[in-house]
Amino acid sequence: MQQFSGTGVAVVTPFSSDHTLDEAALRNIINFLIEGKVEYFVVLGTTGESVTLSAEEKKRVIEIFFQETDNRVPIVLGSGGNNTAEICKHVEYYTEKYRPAGILSVSPYYNKPSQEGIYQHYKAVAGSTDLPVILYNVPGRTSSNVLSQTTLRLAHDCANIVAVKEASGNFEQFMEILREKPTGFQVLSGDDAISIPMISLGAEGTISVIANALPREFSNMVRAALEGRYEEARAIHYRIFPFMQLIFREGNPVGIKVLMEMLGICGSTVRLPLVEGSPALREAIQSQLAVK
Repeated sequence: MQQFSGTGVAVVTPFSSDHTLDEAALRNIINFLIEGKVEYFVVLGTTGESVTLSAEEKKRVIEIFFQETDNRVPIVLGSGGNNTAEICKHVEYYTEKYRPAGILSVSPYYNKPSQEGIYQHYKAVAGSTDLPVILYNVPGRTSSNVLSQTTLRLAHDCANIVAVKEASGNFEQFMEILREKPTGFQVLSGDDAISIPMISLGAEGTISVIANALPREFSNMVRAALEGRYEEARAIHYRIFPFMQLIFREGNPVGIKVLMEMLGICGSTVRLPLVEGSPALREAIQSQLAVK
């Protein structure tokens, strides 16, 4: 098993009711997830509402993660966007100051580059660091798909591009990457609900949202699947599958924060343009917790 196998958690950023960073809650989340036996953290991703954090808040979040984690689990830092030069500067800074386990970088959004543009973007990002780089393909958010040929080209051409978080939902694309990837390149599920089928095809784990609230259950499911214990993995999957559906009903991380609040982990406050979960969502999650 390699560096990013198993369960990585795209960790939420907790806010107080006045929308300021809740540092105590963040430390609580870190320890809760470590106790839940997840394999690594992904910090400042979509689930962490990174686009709503100031530069100083991002630095403080990273500082707290490294302090509180204290080398107990690896930390992957999220750094992505549609300004390649700016992302390279961020990555250079993270590399020098923090030396994380790797960088997760989402494909450029909004300006919808060509496949050649995506390739050149990631080649530049990889060239700005000696850290392992994980590609992140999520067309539902970026409005541009990183085709399997582009992922494979990057995997073959850039030694430190070591994995892809695939959230395209396209199984043909998954299989093309898995079939043609170089030795050592990892494919990771970017969708909790299809982790088991992706692992059965050769994926090596998941970067998860639901594991923020259910770390032990989800990481046990992933480990069971990776070890070929599919009956056990399926049993866990179907037990927690309703939560996987509910937490995305009103957007991410709105739903996962509602669930975490109900479990006493942190509050449910999000920052605009997101709004907190509706009464209907809260009722649905509460009803599911009652039968869990």
